[in-house]
Amino acid sequence: MEIERKFLVQSLPEHLESFPFHQIEQGYLCTEPVVRIRRQDEEYFLTYKSKGMMVREEHNLPLTKEAYLHLRPKADGILISKKRHLIPFQQYTVELDIFEGELSPLVLAEVEFGTEEEAKEFIPPEWFGEDVTYSKKYHNSVLSREGLKNKAPKPAQP
Repeated sequence: MEIERKFLVQSLPEHLESFPFHQIEQGYLCTEPVVRIRRQDEEYFLTYKSKGMMVREEHNLPLTKEAYLHLRPKADGILISKKRHLIPFQQYTVELDIFEGELSPLVLAEVEFGTEEEAKEFIPPEWFGEDVTYSKKYHNSVLSREGLKNKAPKPAQP
C-alpha cells in the first residue's frame, strides 16, 4: 500500500546539489489501471498501481534492461524524464522530482507515510507549495498522456 502526499514546489531548497538523487525515465503501458515501466539509474521495474489519490495499492516487479527496452516503445504518451532528489525532513524522505523535457519546469515533492492519519497530520516545510495530493492532473500517468497543457507552473526558484 502506498500512502503519499504530493505538492507543487515553487522554490527549491538550499544546497540541493548536496542531496543524493536518481535519474528516472518512465512510461505508461496503461493508465486505468496504471501499469508503468521505469528505469531508475540502472535498475528497471514494472509497476501496477490501483485507483486512488492519497492511498492506493502499488506492486513493483523487477525487469531486465532488455525487457524494459522491449516495452519502452509500447508506452502511451510521452516518456517522463526527471531527476529525483532524496531530501531528509523530520523522520521522512522528501522525493523532489525535477521534470525534464516536455514537462519542464514542473517540480513536485512527494512524501510517503506509514498511515493515513500520519499523512493527514503532516505539516510540510515552507519551501513546499500547493498541496496537489487530490488533483489527478499531477499524477505522472496523466502527465504522460496530457503533458502540462494549460497547467504551466512557475519555475521553481533556488
